[in-house]
Amino acid sequence: MAELLRMEHISKSFPGVKALSDVSLTLNEGEVHALCGENGAGKSTLMKVLSGVYHAEEGEIFIGEEQVTIENTKKAQELGISIIFQEFNLCSQLSVADNIWLDRQAKRGPFVDDRKMYQETQAILEDLGLHISPKALVRSLSVAEQQMVEIAKAISFHSKILVLDEPTAALTESEIDRLFAIIHKLKEKGVGMFYISHRLEELARITDRVSVIRDGQYIGTRNYADVTIDELVQMMVGRELTAKFPAYERKLGPVRFEARNVKNSKVNVKEIQVRAGEIVGLAGLMGAGRTELARAIFGADRTESKEIFIDGKQVPVHSIQAAIKNGVGYITEDRKRDGLALNMTVERNINLAHIPELCRAGLINDVQARDNARQYIESLRIKTPSMKQTVQNLSGGNQQKIVLAKWLCNDIKVLIFDEPTRGIDVGAKYEVYELMNRLSDNGVAIIMISSELPEVLGMSDRVLVMHEGRITGELDREEATQEKILRLAAGIRDNDSDMRKGA
Repeated sequence: MAELLRMEHISKSFPGVKALSDVSLTLNEGEVHALCGENGAGKSTLMKVLSGVYHAEEGEIFIGEEQVTIENTKKAQELGISIIFQEFNLCSQLSVADNIWLDRQAKRGPFVDDRKMYQETQAILEDLGLHISPKALVRSLSVAEQQMVEIAKAISFHSKILVLDEPTAALTESEIDRLFAIIHKLKEKGVGMFYISHRLEELARITDRVSVIRDGQYIGTRNYADVTIDELVQMMVGRELTAKFPAYERKLGPVRFEARNVKNSKVNVKEIQVRAGEIVGLAGLMGAGRTELARAIFGADRTESKEIFIDGKQVPVHSIQAAIKNGVGYITEDRKRDGLALNMTVERNINLAHIPELCRAGLINDVQARDNARQYIESLRIKTPSMKQTVQNLSGGNQQKIVLAKWLCNDIKVLIFDEPTRGIDVGAKYEVYELMNRLSDNGVAIIMISSELPEVLGMSDRVLVMHEGRITGELDREEATQEKILRLAAGIRDNDSDMRKGA
């Protein structure tokens, strides 16, 4: 395969952080080159240098044999380089065709030639095997379909170099299959792709080579066929991880949390109980109603009926404020959208749910706020240059720790984790699991929603399985298996097993 791209000795710094130090990589025609590393390792920063979002202080970039200077994203596009970020760069109120040809619409005289745009869009979509109307509004599309529009937009620039940053993070298995089919088509056309993902198990289906970056430094490149996942993990974290989940013996107390008759248009659950110090996993297929149940419990969505008991006493949880007041916390599925104020500092984010306790005569006690933030930065080992750093500049794992710190500031008795390790690396996952165990030591009742069955099995004392808004079964830790969970998630009850029937 001919070499498409070469990056040599790339270095990039931000205030207080050396993000990249002397990193070199190559990309070949028709190749998928995976980039692996922990959150904050520098993978996305390197790709933003390549795509013109950032400018490196040192290093050279070659396309073919020609050295190029990439001053901005427009220059990158002119050179045939496109990047698809985790957060899509689409205008939701415009059509698919308008998004693909934004700022370069086909013209007929002084007028936009809509017919030609739709025809050219249709040709690109058909070539990719996509059944999406060029006239469809982007806001009406699923996450997977929006991602396909981003890929179609990249193809419209005749891109030969494509960067995919965590493309499967929010996709179902069938949607991932569809994405990988398109990636194989692009490989056949000679497109070279850098592929960033924390899901190491999926790399085998598409990857030719894999490179590891750790703490902003290049660690090494391997042919994917010649490396094991364990070896990759060791390269990523700089040490051997002997287990994916911390060894732990949980000490369970009396029932701390109980929800009865939780019902709205999306869920209908008769009863859930969680003991002090217990982790109850909530499993199910996408659309089963797990997040909807969590939001109903937390007072974020309206319910027709709901009874919440904390330590045997019924408490009103008719709103988010009431939930917090009664000791219920919720770490949301999308931390960037719902859990953090990205443009605010680490200190401000940690103290967000604790402001009433920090106020005196209507004014925030700045000294107490700083001391509170410092305590959690140290105890949770949050990696940040300072507490004044804006949260959007931190890695996903550290952002998740900040969300957790926000709730720990309060007297939390019940904590709901919705996809606690989504989008964070293997080392940071282990730290989150350790923090969950520390919470259970303190008697916190934990409900954990996860789409990763190994995570459900590895961390839960009991597993509740949902299907179409209802709980279809309950499994103890000893009896829970992936097969039993999937059968219940599909609505299949096994009368010959000793699974206990749910609501």
